[in-house]
Amino acid sequence: MRFGGLIIGKDDIMKLLVASDIHGSATYCQMLLDAYKREAADRMLLLGDVLYHGPRNDLPDGYAPKEVIKMLNEYKNEIYCVRGNCEAEVDQMVLEFPVLADYALIPIGEKMIYATHGHIFNKDNLPPMKSGDILLHGHTHVTACEDVNGIIYMNPGSVSIPKENTKRGYIIINGNTFIWKTLGGEEYMSYTVGG
Repeated sequence: MRFGGLIIGKDDIMKLLVASDIHGSATYCQMLLDAYKREAADRMLLLGDVLYHGPRNDLPDGYAPKEVIKMLNEYKNEIYCVRGNCEAEVDQMVLEFPVLADYALIPIGEKMIYATHGHIFNKDNLPPMKSGDILLHGHTHVTACEDVNGIIYMNPGSVSIPKENTKRGYIIINGNTFIWKTLGGEEYMSYTVGG
């Protein structure tokens, strides 16, 4: 198994929109991009499963991976992305931003965010982290913010196929504050690091 990472420096971002599990839905990808513009975020971090719906999921509404490719490629210089369990090398051939890194490390004050898809490292299989660090992943399609043995586990849920009655949405990271919002922009949960 190959592992590769992406390191995002403190000075690279000020306001970050985090989303996961688009699964090829042009309908919900457009809503996500509308939210990105509305939020005026500096960058977008996608936590994998961008184009393919996977064998365990039904086709999401508006399933049109070729349209999602066109939409996201327009933002290629503003997207960081980690590889989901549905990404393959062929996806990298059509997407104009890197999608095959297994994780991204993002410093936030004295803490570190370990961003990944969640199919390898997750709350049941924690990567090496210090107490108080943040594990940020998608994969489950379920929104979360909880303490797991001193590690703060966060999940934005899924953009296109939410599960367990969670909302379609994203997280905004602004400084040391994390805000969960629906695709329509309604805030429904927040967490402040060190607060």
